[in-house]
Amino acid sequence: MKKVAVAMSGGVDSSVSALLLKEKGFDVIGITLKMTSISCSTDIQVCCSPEDVKDARRVATYLGIEHYVLDWEDIFRKKVIEYFVREYKKGKTPNPCAVCNKEVKTGLLVKYARDILGVDYLATGHYLGIDQLDGYNVIKRGKDKNKDQSYFMALLEKEILDYLIFPLKDMTKEETRKIAEDFKIPVAKKSESFEICFTAGKTPAEYLQETGLLQAEAGDIILKDGKKVGVHKGLTNYTIGQRRGLGVAWKEPLYVIDKDPERNILIVGRKEELLTDYVDTGELNLFVPEDLLQKPDISVQGRYRQKPVKIKKIEKTGEKYRFYFKTPQQKFASGQVLAVYSDDKLLGGGIIL
Repeated sequence: MKKVAVAMSGGVDSSVSALLLKEKGFDVIGITLKMTSISCSTDIQVCCSPEDVKDARRVATYLGIEHYVLDWEDIFRKKVIEYFVREYKKGKTPNPCAVCNKEVKTGLLVKYARDILGVDYLATGHYLGIDQLDGYNVIKRGKDKNKDQSYFMALLEKEILDYLIFPLKDMTKEETRKIAEDFKIPVAKKSESFEICFTAGKTPAEYLQETGLLQAEAGDIILKDGKKVGVHKGLTNYTIGQRRGLGVAWKEPLYVIDKDPERNILIVGRKEELLTDYVDTGELNLFVPEDLLQKPDISVQGRYRQKPVKIKKIEKTGEKYRFYFKTPQQKFASGQVLAVYSDDKLLGGGIIL
């Protein structure tokens, strides 16, 4: 009998994943990560909170499986929160969820479960699957396109894919919720958690300022030609493509087209000034050999839920990759993850420069 550890967040998706694997005859254990001391309220749902740990334990007891709790709050702070702060200090817009999957709740947890607990696989409640491309394991988008979470897996080490199971790959959220209700799982009606769990519903700028991790400093808003048109409230409050909230009165709508953290300057311009023919990344993390990037159906995503953008060619210079779009696109935010796909199969990704 194969032994599988389920990463149990205390939510519906991971709870149903544990149930389905037990029904299939696996030897199932649950593992819950405590990564924050922030408590939930009726208005705020925080992932990996003390309340989530209790919910996961209740579900494990209900299902009759062993349950382990790992206090990884320090690991999470060092690997994810400190990274988040560093990138914002550089004027970038980081994606902490993708980094967390690589460094903590998927990548590191696989190694812990395999090497310390002796399991064969780690299962999670993500809506995606494992597939193959030319004989290599890759991640495939889930059936539920509204819940597809493959984008956040672009930075995983390729060796990790051999140990992952995704029980919800062929299901929709509605089907998952119905199973939870039919089997009377204790968290069947629990609400969703926020995308960035540790900010507890606050914007990144609010979180950074309220925690004192990064203080906002006002600076100039300028056009590309250097003309000053206003004053910003701190670069952390803005992202590429933003239009609303600039506080600038101008003869035409203005958008954020760049940020200069060294001079603490926000650069704005017309919508057409956002358009570009390419996007650059640093070194790529790939699940497949690099030559498969030459397939004719390559597309990229520069943020979660973005519609895939088709690529006409890719150039490599040193450790930098340049992806040329088939049609001009709005500039992608520096610091975000660029996920690379062949049709609906994730090949890997890198950090946008």
